[in-house]
Amino acid sequence: MCTDYQGNTVIAEQFKAAFRRYPTGVAVISAIGPYGPVGLTASSVASVSVDPPALSFSAMGTRSALALLEAESFVVNLLGPASADVARHFASSGGPRFTEEQGWTFLPTGEPALRHALASLRATPLHRLPVGDSTVVVASVHEVFLGPAGGRLVYHDRQFVEAQGESH
Repeated sequence: MCTDYQGNTVIAEQFKAAFRRYPTGVAVISAIGPYGPVGLTASSVASVSVDPPALSFSAMGTRSALALLEAESFVVNLLGPASADVARHFASSGGPRFTEEQGWTFLPTGEPALRHALASLRATPLHRLPVGDSTVVVASVHEVFLGPAGGRLVYHDRQFVEAQGESH
């Protein structure tokens, strides 16, 4: 069992291995930072409440994450298989970001949104909770933009994978 989380590299490696085995949905969270648009790929997005609408995600201390955590509002773009390349580019530094070819547009409120996302949710932070090297954000959802339906993109074993199978 995991009983010691401070400095125990064995448990840390086992923890990472456990979550590599667990497939999750994929999102790109985008905002306007002090020097322009910023974004990051997240596999930690979860619904928190329907009434009022709220979601959560966690962000680690990258430059993009720090700018996003300071933003007054952001967009959580829930991705389908058509956005796998966008997810890859936003998961690492140096790749193309916010290009017209990727399908970005800007909402009237200023945040970047991905046109072909399954859904884009404009939100504002309610709580920011530092936990280790990450920050958990709980956010209030103000607008939902539904994009084209179809397909599933999951993050599993360090890869973005189009999920197959029937819905039940």
